[in-house]
Amino acid sequence: MPKSAVLAALSGRQFNGGLYLVAIGKAAWSMAAAAQEALGSRITDGVVITKYGHAKGELGGLKIVEAGHPIPDYNTVRGTKIALDMTGDLGADDEVLFLVSGGGSALFEMPEDGVSLTDIEKVTASLLGCGADIVEVNTIRKRLSAVKGGKFAGHCKPARIYSIVLSDVIGDRLDTIASGPAYPDASTIEDVMNVVQKYSLGFDPHVMEKLIDETPKILDNIETVITGSVSVLCEVAAATARELGYEPAVLCSALGCEAREGGRFLGAIAREVNDREGFKKPCAVIVGGETVVTLKGNGKGGRNQEFALAAAELISGYDDTVIFSVGSDGTDGPTDAAGGIVDGATRDLLLEKGVRISQVLDDNDSYHALKMADGLIFTGPTGTNVNDFAVLLCR
Repeated sequence: MPKSAVLAALSGRQFNGGLYLVAIGKAAWSMAAAAQEALGSRITDGVVITKYGHAKGELGGLKIVEAGHPIPDYNTVRGTKIALDMTGDLGADDEVLFLVSGGGSALFEMPEDGVSLTDIEKVTASLLGCGADIVEVNTIRKRLSAVKGGKFAGHCKPARIYSIVLSDVIGDRLDTIASGPAYPDASTIEDVMNVVQKYSLGFDPHVMEKLIDETPKILDNIETVITGSVSVLCEVAAATARELGYEPAVLCSALGCEAREGGRFLGAIAREVNDREGFKKPCAVIVGGETVVTLKGNGKGGRNQEFALAAAELISGYDDTVIFSVGSDGTDGPTDAAGGIVDGATRDLLLEKGVRISQVLDDNDSYHALKMADGLIFTGPTGTNVNDFAVLLCR
């Protein structure tokens, strides 16, 4: 719930001159609503750019644009142009209230000169499909963009930017969250080439030329506050588990492996809990982070669904054992599910239907398998975005 975090970040904050609001990301609407509640008519003008289905109604005079995610589309550029036009001729006494949340990389985009939106779409699809993590993806994308990698802050000068950031990046790297539109870029051309070589990526020559353009390293018109992250999510999950009668343990909040390997890891922990002494039951083992999926098949799913389905094999036959994995934004991959949930009977239930988990994972088709086992979790858009978390429950 980002409202209280945004209100806290604005408490006691004084703004001089014109105040222009730009909110980007999956939590943009919720963050903008909180800012409007706190500031009201003090906001001169504003635009909210969020994912399709994530806006929850009008927000006074703020312009609301829903756009594509994880691949940017025409509305992405349209919304970004509104923001650029609004902030392109500000004075030194003006300020930009920049509300940033996960998903902003796809939702806030204007191609650099010589690069098309189609180029960015192709590059993004390649990066998402090869198993690159979010830092690697954004290292590439920001060099093709006219707003990423600190460039939006440069565009707004001499106005100052006050950024309130809801982090969806492990380690809360401000130059990586939404590709850092208003923060100095720490990545280098060498980093870019390392990503290209690591995944054997082949881009068109004019795209490769842009990848060696340097990004801003020093910005003097920004102030940034981080209001939430996956570590806070895991702490709250642990507190909730305790209230429900489970003894919680947060293993980590920086899981970044392949989704199926993460699921197998938590499944192995479940076996330890059930087969060995040392764990007090009922217990809740919690992990947070953002896993990746290397696409090899043509199925439907998301990283949380793959995580849960992979765990099902290892907990097969164990009673009173459940593992679920969800995206905090309520959408997992290009699906309508937030994630998946499995128990000790899931594998056998699928086998009875002629479905082998290993084959499903090879085809990246976790959605349909979990649907057959009544194992999909649906929440709808939650209005926030602070990575994913998974929980093992044993009693």
